Amino acid sequence: MQESSTQTPPPGTEPDGLVLRPLISTADYDEAVALQDDIWGAGFSDRVPASILRVAQKVGGVSAGAFDSRGRMIGFVFGLTGVRDGTLVHWSDMLAVREEARGMRLGERLKHYQRDIVRAMGVEKMFWTFDPLVARNAHFNLNRLGASIAEYLPNFYGSNTGSILHGALPTDRFVAEWVIRATTPDSKAKSPGAPGTRAPADVPVATTVHGDEIRNVTPFPDAPLVLVPIPSDVESVLLSHPDQALAWRLATRAAVTHYLARGYRVTGFRRNDRGLPAYELSSSPSTNHA
Repeated sequence: MQESSTQTPPPGTEPDGLVLRPLISTADYDEAVALQDDIWGAGFSDRVPASILRVAQKVGGVSAGAFDSRGRMIGFVFGLTGVRDGTLVHWSDMLAVREEARGMRLGERLKHYQRDIVRAMGVEKMFWTFDPLVARNAHFNLNRLGASIAEYLPNFYGSNTGSILHGALPTDRFVAEWVIRATTPDSKAKSPGAPGTRAPADVPVATTVHGDEIRNVTPFPDAPLVLVPIPSDVESVLLSHPDQALAWRLATRAAVTHYLARGYRVTGFRRNDRGLPAYELSSSPSTNHA
């Protein structure tokens, strides 16, 4: 038995033939669960079951997929709508794209599709979490979508989720905040960290890397603008040198939480003078540093 979605947006056929639409059938929901297993591993304890994907749509949630010309799901997005500080908001819980579909900006297209659905409901802000050590996600969220960082959550999901993507690492997460009210012009480059750009060489760093050693600068630099570098590919580091991945986690956590507690904000994501991707944290959050 198929169950119709309460969401109003019709399926959207993209120029390349992909179809973005809400999940509507038992097969759709089962395929979304299978896709989670493919991305995070069959042992992933935080997998969202088909029943929740289905029920969420009845109360303003989003369960939508991207389908190729053969009708195969190659990406999906899931989120819940609720109230935060008395305001209607949407929490985007999952976004997954099959490996063979990467490079098509499908994640961005799904995120905008999700935004359009919840914005029509009156939602003005979206939130989600992402791993601060994953450079491609930081670039996507901050530079492409123009989201900002609301907070840093140490080990938010625990260290035993069974995900193949983070192993036994503590699941520290940034909370991204995306303002989507209809009166706000879309911006894909609110943050100044365009690909390939580098921060000025005189901006101090909070974390240093010498060969296999990753450690914080002590005491932390007292400057209006600081950089917190991260690895270019933390997944590779995790596979080959898990101890280094843990060192990156702990050093990044210490630096970011230190500056956020002092009132700094993440204002950019670019590369430092050694070519590593890095977060810019500024004591003047209204200023973009080009």
